[in-house]
Amino acid sequence: MPLSVAVQMDHVRTVNISGDTTFALSLEAQRRGHRLYHYTPDRLSQENGRIVARVEEMQVRDIKGDHYSLGEPVRTDLSEMDVILLRQDPPFDMNYITTTHMLERIHPKTLVVNDPAWVRNSPEKIFVTEFPDLMPETLITRDPEEVAAFRKAHGDIIIKPLYGNGGAGIFHLKDDDRNLASLLEMFTQMFREPFIVQRYLKDVRKGDKRIILIDGEAVGAINRVPAEHDSRSNMHVGGRAEATELTKREREICERIGPSLKARGFILVGIDVIGDYMTEINVTSPTGVREVKRFGGADIASLFWDAVEGKR
Repeated sequence: MPLSVAVQMDHVRTVNISGDTTFALSLEAQRRGHRLYHYTPDRLSQENGRIVARVEEMQVRDIKGDHYSLGEPVRTDLSEMDVILLRQDPPFDMNYITTTHMLERIHPKTLVVNDPAWVRNSPEKIFVTEFPDLMPETLITRDPEEVAAFRKAHGDIIIKPLYGNGGAGIFHLKDDDRNLASLLEMFTQMFREPFIVQRYLKDVRKGDKRIILIDGEAVGAINRVPAEHDSRSNMHVGGRAEATELTKREREICERIGPSLKARGFILVGIDVIGDYMTEINVTSPTGVREVKRFGGADIASLFWDAVEGKR
C-alpha cells in the first residue's frame, strides 16, 4: 500500500547524489510507489499542539544536474503523513534537538525514522560510551589538566568536538606535540560543551570502517581510508572508499549493540570501527548506503523500506 513519506532534510538541491543516503532512500521509496514530500527543518512549526510544515511534493531522478522536482509548498499537518524521515545533517545543536521534541508529538502514529526521542537521547559520541569494552580509551571533558593527564597515560590522542560531524575539528596530537595548550584554548573558546579525547588508533591508516545496521542487524560495510597526510577518513575530506568484509570482531560488536539499537527504535544506524574498536554510533543521518551498493554489497535502501513498511 503506498505511503505518504515526508523527508526532513537539508534542501535537496544541496545533495551530492552519487553518495547521498537520503537521496538513495528517496529513490527507493519512489520506485515502490510511495508519495514523497520535502521540507527543510526551518519550515517545521508547532501550533496549538499540531506539528505542521510547508511541504513540497518531490520527485527524484538519478541524474546529476537534474535530480529533483518540487511542487508548490503546502502547509500540512504532519500527523497526516505515514512516515517522516528525520534526515537533516548535524551539527547536533539545540535547533536539532528542538525538531526532535516537535516530531516526538506525532510519533509513533506517524512513524518517524529514527525515533526522535531516542535520537535526542543518544548523541553519537556519547551513546557509544555505553559499551566501554568495545571502544578505545575515551575522555569527555573541558578540563585541560584532565586532557594532559590522559595524553600522558596513553600517548598519541585524537581530540574532536563532542557534537561535531563530518570530520570537522578532528586533531591528532602526538605525545610530544607542543600545540596541546593552544588547541585546548581554541576549543574552549569555540565550544560551550565538553570535547572528546580518545587514544589514537594506528589502525586508522588501514581504514575507518562504516558498518550499516538495519533494525539492529548488520547488512553491509565500506572501508574508508584516509588520505596520506590526513588522520580523517571521511570521504568529503579526501578519504577513499573501498570494498570490505566484516571481521569476526566486527560481527561481535554488531551483535552486542544490536538489541540496544532495536529497543530504541533505530531502524537505520551507521557505526564506525577502527581495528578492533567502535568509535561512534551514528543515529542522526547515517551515510554509506550508496557506497555499499556501488562496491557490490547489499541494496540497503531496499532493506530499509522493507523494515519501515513492516512497521506500518
